[in-house]
Amino acid sequence: MEYKMIAPEHSEQVMEHLRRNFFADEPLNKAAGLCQNGSSCPALEAHCAEAIQHRMSVMAVDAKEKDTLKIVGVVLNGILKPGDTAKALSKLDCNDDADFRKIFDLLHRHNLKHNLFEHFDVDCMFDVRILSVDSCYRGQGIANELVKRSVAVAKKNGFRLLKADATGIFSQKIFRSHGFEVFSEQPYSKYTDENGKVILPVVAPHIKLQQLYKAICADDQDEKKQSL
Repeated sequence: MEYKMIAPEHSEQVMEHLRRNFFADEPLNKAAGLCQNGSSCPALEAHCAEAIQHRMSVMAVDAKEKDTLKIVGVVLNGILKPGDTAKALSKLDCNDDADFRKIFDLLHRHNLKHNLFEHFDVDCMFDVRILSVDSCYRGQGIANELVKRSVAVAKKNGFRLLKADATGIFSQKIFRSHGFEVFSEQPYSKYTDENGKVILPVVAPHIKLQQLYKAICADDQDEKKQSL
């Protein structure tokens, strides 16, 4: 397996990977019925494209495929600044995809309520937004390596704090294995409308959203720079 930084010119190949894997399989997407396997979701693709433009994302490529770029896993990372989440929430009302709004209303409001910027007094964060591995390549440690490399990218670029919204039990375990800690949680069964109906009926074993973080001390950053 080879691991490479994702550039804007890889966008369509990354989207094709996500359409076949993440879009339909991710717990919140599945609960909302956001899209079918292999189908397009313009609102979600725009969200992914924004992260790619930050040039902080990493892909896993099958090295045995010599004649083509076969992407088997991606981690899409972005730069998050104070005010970005509030702006994104305000734009949701203009989005005509009700299922997309349902998912990101939860994510944005949870992040605003449990504010990492205020808690850690930082002016930007390294935001791990999407972690996806091709179903045919799972169990080979690809997701672990993608997260490991994301941490290295964050350190190289001088970030003090990494953040991830992990919606499923498997990604939560992976992030915690790389030193991420839980800052806040939202059980899906308790996320209800005014009538007490569960808004996103996520299927077990995925039972809660976790907002996780990893703080990077100055010594870690200095050590990383010296090794480059």
